Amino acid sequence: MTPRPTAKILITGMSGTGKSTALRALGAHGHRTVDTDTDRWSRWVTLPDGSADWIWREPEMTELLSGPGDLFVAGCKSNQGEFYPRFDHVVLLSAPAEVLLARIAARTDNPYGKSPAERAAVLDHLAHVEPLLRATATAEIDATAPVDEVVRQLEALLRA
Repeated sequence: MTPRPTAKILITGMSGTGKSTALRALGAHGHRTVDTDTDRWSRWVTLPDGSADWIWREPEMTELLSGPGDLFVAGCKSNQGEFYPRFDHVVLLSAPAEVLLARIAARTDNPYGKSPAERAAVLDHLAHVEPLLRATATAEIDATAPVDEVVRQLEALLRA
């Protein structure tokens, strides 16, 4: 029997869509996962307009995506498109604004989105960034579905 090819899958989307939750569930199923919202994989840069941006570390991400085996990566960075050719699938998790804001308010493992300014930024990103992600995604999953269903759909991409 010929072994199936390995797959690299990016899980992206706005804050509160459940990227980290899906990643934890995939890890519990024995899959290799990487959450890029850490200093190991991402870094702050200052943009020409003086604003800050949290982007992927290019050498580290290149090495990660060059490795063997299936891999689920989660993140949403302005430079992620540079890495799309290295992914077999780019999956957008999406949910309505009220769901995102409720999840962000309830979560205890991530402080982002608690302040009024951050909540406004989430809504701005939903309006302006999510359409860009949707245009470049190879698949979209409704993140209002139960986590087990989201994970089932992500795992199905390993065979696609």
